[in-house]
Amino acid sequence: MPLITVSMYPGRTEEQKSEFAKAVTKSAVEILKTKEEHVIVVFDENPKENWFLAGKKL
Repeated sequence: MPLITVSMYPGRTEEQKSEFAKAVTKSAVEILKTKEEHVIVVFDENPKENWFLAGKKL
């Protein structure tokens, strides 16, 4: 059962997240040879001030 976690800044609409989840699910089914009902997509939204790259704030 694929569990796909997407980390991003807050601010996307429910429609955008739904569209993205459908596209990722479709790809997972095709590539991983799994069933659609076995794919879980979780959005982990963290404020921009919590993101760092090479020790520096983004």
